[in-house]
Amino acid sequence: MSIEIDVLNGDASWKTVEPLMNAVWPRHVVERLPWGHIEWAHADLRVLIDAPEESPKAGLACHVGIHFRTVTWDGRKVDIGGIGGVATREDFRGRGYATLALNAAVQTMRDHEAIKFALLFCEPHNEAYYQARGWHPFKGEIYAEQPGGRVRFDAMAPFVFDFTRKPRDGVIDLCGLPW
Repeated sequence: MSIEIDVLNGDASWKTVEPLMNAVWPRHVVERLPWGHIEWAHADLRVLIDAPEESPKAGLACHVGIHFRTVTWDGRKVDIGGIGGVATREDFRGRGYATLALNAAVQTMRDHEAIKFALLFCEPHNEAYYQARGWHPFKGEIYAEQPGGRVRFDAMAPFVFDFTRKPRDGVIDLCGLPW
């Protein structure tokens, strides 16, 4: 069995991704989560893995969103990558699809030489998963834009993946919506 991984334009591929996101994160579930009220940025690129052809259910099996942003870290501008919207269809979990998609996303960001590190936000039950894949907790403060203005973003735990910089603390301003 071979697995095909696509990296596509974020806006152009949204129609393909939307049914998966609605299935993994139905509105009635999201509304009850601590981060359910947050307005999120749209992905610049999307890593997609389709269900294998021999699968009885065709369609998208896994998604990882990639974001590119110039942020400030301790007052200095720095180009970073972001991971958001990690989602795997329930019937394809435990097969390594999310890890494959995450690795493809990290490699895509690494290929952009300006990117100094990557940042993602996750719920407590996913922290060990990301740490096992080389992500490190960021112990500083994160600020982001929301419809009401700039806010301290603490709805989910921040994790960083090191490229040429290794931030572990300080203040990061996302200079826009979180992902």
